[in-house]
Amino acid sequence: MRYIDNFLDRITMYRLMLYYLLALLASAVGLSLFGNLNYKASSIVFSAAYITLVCWVVNRLFAYVFKAPVNVESVYITAFILALIVTPIKTSHDLIFLTVVGGLAIASKFILAIKNKHIFNPAAVAVALTAVGAGQSASWWVGSLSMLPFVVIGGLLIVRKIKRPTMVFSFFAAVVVSTLFVNLIVLNHPDALSVLQKTVFHSSLFFLAFVMLTEPLTSPSTKGKQVWYGILAGALFPPQIHIFNIYSTPELTLLVVNTYAYLVSPKYKLTPKFIKKVNIAKSSLDFIFKPDRPVSYKPGQYMEWTLPHSSSDSRGNRRYFTLASSPTEENIRLGVKFYPRGSSFKKAMLAMNDSTSIAAGQLGGDFTLPVDQTKKLAFIAGGIGITPVRSMVKYMLDTNQNRSATLLYSASTSKDFAYLDVFSEAERKNILKTVCTITGTDTIPSGWRGQTGYINKQMIVNQIPDYMDRLFYISGSHSLVTGVTDALDSIGVPRHQIKTDFFPGYA
Repeated sequence: MRYIDNFLDRITMYRLMLYYLLALLASAVGLSLFGNLNYKASSIVFSAAYITLVCWVVNRLFAYVFKAPVNVESVYITAFILALIVTPIKTSHDLIFLTVVGGLAIASKFILAIKNKHIFNPAAVAVALTAVGAGQSASWWVGSLSMLPFVVIGGLLIVRKIKRPTMVFSFFAAVVVSTLFVNLIVLNHPDALSVLQKTVFHSSLFFLAFVMLTEPLTSPSTKGKQVWYGILAGALFPPQIHIFNIYSTPELTLLVVNTYAYLVSPKYKLTPKFIKKVNIAKSSLDFIFKPDRPVSYKPGQYMEWTLPHSSSDSRGNRRYFTLASSPTEENIRLGVKFYPRGSSFKKAMLAMNDSTSIAAGQLGGDFTLPVDQTKKLAFIAGGIGITPVRSMVKYMLDTNQNRSATLLYSASTSKDFAYLDVFSEAERKNILKTVCTITGTDTIPSGWRGQTGYINKQMIVNQIPDYMDRLFYISGSHSLVTGVTDALDSIGVPRHQIKTDFFPGYA
């Protein structure tokens, strides 16, 4: 499993989704060639290519008119989703429908948006509008039984990547309960189990869950709301559910739950002004921005940042960064680590000036302070994973909170430690104990008074003797998070006392 996690950690979620959808289209073509799918391979290929062209052109047009940043992968993801749910072309007359549905999907991102935040899944709103306006809807042909293995295998990778299993499995559970309830209790169906079997194996259930329900921009970004989002979607999914003569469809289900997500999520997208960058450690910089509107967030949360730039590499032009700033500060601060062979995104960050256009949205995350200020805390961070800790400690200082907290902070060299000024101030006020450890044993400076080596079980026990009483926050590389989590498990710390920071692998 760690091999899979290491693989997933090296690819952005958007790029993984793009490859997944391409793999599904390729699988469909292969199945068609072997006679296992009732659509011509040439029709599948042509439809996918044509919808992609329409989406690309319309996206460029609207981006120019609205002066909005163009996302590298988004247009292709939307196009491939449409190609998998709209029946492949059979006659030239179908070109009109493909043109309309592709254009509507992209247009909805710009038109059906409030404060630069689009509300509905683009593909879902497009096929819903064509169903109402033109009487032609999506067939969701990707939900065929022959496609099921490919949908499930790739879909599980997506869910593991974005770490939203509770949302997806709450959706599945709700579908089962809702289907049985409607057919057994309401409709008194004599064979409700066969209806459930058909719903599971011969519908859009898995594709909807793995691809569209999980879309970050139109789903909640905190776990509790994600669970309710999944339950609501599952309750509405069975096609037997209807209001008057309007029956449930996958796209209508999505529109309803997207509305719920919008109502319970932050309703803005920022276009902050870049102010300056500041060295905070070796190869690490703070980027400081002035928000264009008031922004409310909890210390420890993250936002998605879109930075358009030429010659974008395979990692795209979007990243999730934890906010290193505290809500008590006027400006937004991002701590970023740079490497010799960095991505095009980070190179573009280094080149930013006061005229650079950058957007930030999708505020979320549960890596936040507990409401109970008497709860003892333990922060364990590695490298630039210290950013959410800086946010929380700065907030504790500025709001005069009298919490008890210990920080175990690891870095390769003594020059890689960041924000020590904030932590030193917290130590002087007796709200934080800081223990720094250098992992590079050949880089230990003379006179070093901290720890050496990686954070392990013994170090935790020695430095945090009351570890069973503390709520742990772990932030850093995937290996650090899993290693420390395993160490805490081995000394009996319950899982509900462990929080891990989550970057959806967009970095």
